Amino acid sequence: MPETRHDVLIVGSGAAGAFAARELTAQGLSVLMLEAGPPVGPRHFRAAKPKPKTAINLTERGLATLAGQHLQARALFFSRKMGRFFVNDRRNPYTTPKGEPFLWVRGRQEGGRMHSFGRVLMRWTDDDFRLRSRAGRGLDWAFDYAEIAPYYEEVEQMLGLYGNEDGAATMPDSLYAHPAYLTEAERLFRDRVEAEDPAMRVVSWRYVAAAPDRMLAPMREAKASGLLEIRHDAVVRRVLTDKAGRAAGVEFTDRIGRDAHVARAAAVVLCASPVETVRLMLNSASDSHPDGLGNSSGKLGRYFMDQLPVLAQGQFPAARGWEEDRSPPADPFYAKPGGIFIARADRPVTERGEYAFQGSLGRAAVPDRNDPAAFSFFGFGQMLPHEDNRITLDPARLDAWGIPVPHIRCVMHDYEKTLIQRQQEELMEIVCRAGGEFDFIGSPLGLTEMNRGGFPHADPVSRLFFRKMFTRSMCMGSAIHETGGAVMGTDPAASVVNTWGQSWDVPNLVVADASTFAGSGVSGTTLTVMAQAVRACRHLAGELAAGRL
Repeated sequence: MPETRHDVLIVGSGAAGAFAARELTAQGLSVLMLEAGPPVGPRHFRAAKPKPKTAINLTERGLATLAGQHLQARALFFSRKMGRFFVNDRRNPYTTPKGEPFLWVRGRQEGGRMHSFGRVLMRWTDDDFRLRSRAGRGLDWAFDYAEIAPYYEEVEQMLGLYGNEDGAATMPDSLYAHPAYLTEAERLFRDRVEAEDPAMRVVSWRYVAAAPDRMLAPMREAKASGLLEIRHDAVVRRVLTDKAGRAAGVEFTDRIGRDAHVARAAAVVLCASPVETVRLMLNSASDSHPDGLGNSSGKLGRYFMDQLPVLAQGQFPAARGWEEDRSPPADPFYAKPGGIFIARADRPVTERGEYAFQGSLGRAAVPDRNDPAAFSFFGFGQMLPHEDNRITLDPARLDAWGIPVPHIRCVMHDYEKTLIQRQQEELMEIVCRAGGEFDFIGSPLGLTEMNRGGFPHADPVSRLFFRKMFTRSMCMGSAIHETGGAVMGTDPAASVVNTWGQSWDVPNLVVADASTFAGSGVSGTTLTVMAQAVRACRHLAGELAAGRL
């Protein structure tokens, strides 16, 4: 096996990997990044073709299914144009328990899911960082909002976010480089909601515009340092350990040629996203780590979570037609981001709902400019960390490179079933009180149609498909905000890593993605992933410089 040597190895090139690479190279360390997929550049982003009539995209999803993306094509916002940024499910399978589906939406290419995510970057709060202890789980985050806030600021300054100073107590403001625009419908909706209930706040999206070179700013800086080498098409099989049980490097297979390689380094940083990171750690079992790398606690793979998804669409008759948001620059490939977020109510902790709602009003085109403005909302609810929700290996099933696939169990318990029902009820109450009229609302519990029904302007076949397939798309996983599996904590017997994402058992192994998260939160995970990657890798660089690793 050919070998290469660097100071640090990073597995994965998405949100966590990009910021890990930037931080470590800025500290003067030589870094090898291993990415399972190909490089991505401007040539991969063809100008957008005419949009399908509705988001159902029946033909596009059917063609993708025939091409091997039968699971990815169920993703709510899948389109053929974006298909290259989703994996082939035949070559990258996974399993779930019978009757307990989980939709694992993922991409394998430089940048990972950063090419297909909505570009929304919201801070979490102590509401998110302390939910576990309130739930009586006995496990908790190893840091709080005050600890991570300076890292949020660093990330936000680098990315140049769009957003407004909203002053919402339950959704802290970020540092903004540009103002965010709200449509007339969104402003009217905000004013009505806040007038009816002063404890509710409707705030603008905080988001980043698409870069013309299709690269995150930290990755651009890391590449410019001259200290980053990226090996594409490198499917990592396992983390190697030495006789003392410490990380010594990784073994990987060339995705195309199938040749085996070894890369060695003084430290290894895992940024592959929760399922892949946990899968890799489990597949790295050895004499020193018989139950998986860093699994002396027995908690590796456990407490896997996603957020509770609720989708709703309808009309807002108080406003008409639609508007184009001209605040971000036009992009030939991506639609413009933007919209609103209904934050948690500013009430005592025991009275506020553990969910939030991301949406938009007056941005989607309707048949006639005089028609009522359309709205769409996606609700994200808190999932508790249940020990039996876990990632394991399925030794009976291998991927295209002969690696055991992950077996994913992520199901709602009684708490989540009750919460998601309340989540739907509160969204309906908020929207109807402001004058909105629902066409449908649904979740993993099922679909409810009202008034015109789902996608009233679509053809009958597409509408039937929407009804039949709804719960196969709106199952757990459809929020695409996975967390947990290698959770952090303050007790080595109850967690996998410490506050810095550093393995209790393998001190030169750092996990820098959302698998360390001790809770699910109620808004997007990406900004917190980025901030924690900076925090974790700055600590790692200090440990290496001090000779403690």
